[in-house]
Amino acid sequence: MTRPPGPRATLMDVAQLAGVSRTTASFVMTGRRDMRISADAEQRVRRAARELNYRPSLLARSLRTNQSQTLGLISDVVATEVFAGELIRGSLATALQNDHLLFIGETQGDVTVERRVIDGMIDRGVSGFIYASMYTRRVKLSRVLRTQPLVLLNCMGATQGIATVIPDEREAGRSAARALVRLGHRDGIVLVGEEPRAIYAAAERRFGVDEILDQQGARLAGTIDTLWWPEPAYQAVGEYLSSGRRPTAFVCLNDRVAVGAYQAAAEFGLSIPGDLSVVSFDDSDLASWLRPGLTSVAIPYFELGRRAVEILLAADKPTGTQRIPMRIRERDSIGPPANRRPPRRATVIP
Repeated sequence: MTRPPGPRATLMDVAQLAGVSRTTASFVMTGRRDMRISADAEQRVRRAARELNYRPSLLARSLRTNQSQTLGLISDVVATEVFAGELIRGSLATALQNDHLLFIGETQGDVTVERRVIDGMIDRGVSGFIYASMYTRRVKLSRVLRTQPLVLLNCMGATQGIATVIPDEREAGRSAARALVRLGHRDGIVLVGEEPRAIYAAAERRFGVDEILDQQGARLAGTIDTLWWPEPAYQAVGEYLSSGRRPTAFVCLNDRVAVGAYQAAAEFGLSIPGDLSVVSFDDSDLASWLRPGLTSVAIPYFELGRRAVEILLAADKPTGTQRIPMRIRERDSIGPPANRRPPRRATVIP
C-alpha cells in the first residue's frame, strides 16, 4: 500500500514499514555490504522505500561526508547575456545528470560582489567552482578561489595547472577561410572587426584565417577596423566601399558586425553572395534571421558548459587547456566570386 501524500518519508518510516531496525535500513539504502543482512530483509527495505517514495536527505549526507552535491558557477555577465544562455543550460543539465545542483552567481565584474558570492557559496558547502567569462580573456583569480576545486570556462588564468575550457577560435578562423577558399576566393578577402591586439578571440580567428590563406599563397586584401556592433560596422564598411574598392568576401568577426556589413553592401547595390560573400562568427539568432542566411561559425556554448562540469566532477581532473571545436553552419551568404561564376546563358527571343 502506497503512503498517502504528506510529510516527506524518513528512514525510520522505511524501517518500520519493512519491519527492521533503522540501522539495517540505513545499511541497505547506502549500499553497505560489510554487515550480514538477509536477502529477505534487503528486499523488504527496498520495497518499503519505493512504496513511501523515500528520498535520502542530501543535507544529512552532506553533514556526514562534507560534500553537498552542489557546484558554484561564478560569472561576470554570463547569466544575463542572451547569447550565452546555452552555456548555463549545458552546465545545469550536466550537473543534474551527475546528481548535483548548480548555484549561479553574477558579479558584473565587481571584486567586492565576487568575494561575497564566493564566501556565500563556500559557507553553503559548494564542493567546486566554475569561473566563467562572457568573452575569452585572462582573469585574475582571488586567493580563496585558487584554493578550491576550480575549472575556468571561456577564460584563462595566470596560474598554470588550472583546468581551462575555451572555444577553439583558431580552428574557427581556419573553417571560415576554408569555406571561402573552397569556393574560389583568394585575393579579395577583407577582415571586418576590431583590431585583434587586445581581443583574444579576434587574434585567434585572424591567425586561423591568415594560416589558410598563406597555404594558398594569398593574404588578406585588407582590414576594416570597427567596433563589434552593427552601427559602427555599417559606417566603417560604407566608408571602405565608398573608396571604390570591391572585395570578393568579408570575414566579419561576429554576427553583429555582419549585420552592419549587409546594410552597407545593400546601399552600394552589392548583392550577397552574387557580388560579395560574407562569413562570420557566433552563429547567434541573427545569422538565421538575416536574408540571405548568414554563414557563421558557432560558439559551442552548451558543450563548453557541459565539459566544464564534467572536468570539475572527474575523479582524476585533467589540467591544462581544452579547446572545444566550433562548427561552421553554412547558409546562403557565401558563393563563388563574381569573376569565377559561369556566364549566364543569354535569353534567345524568337
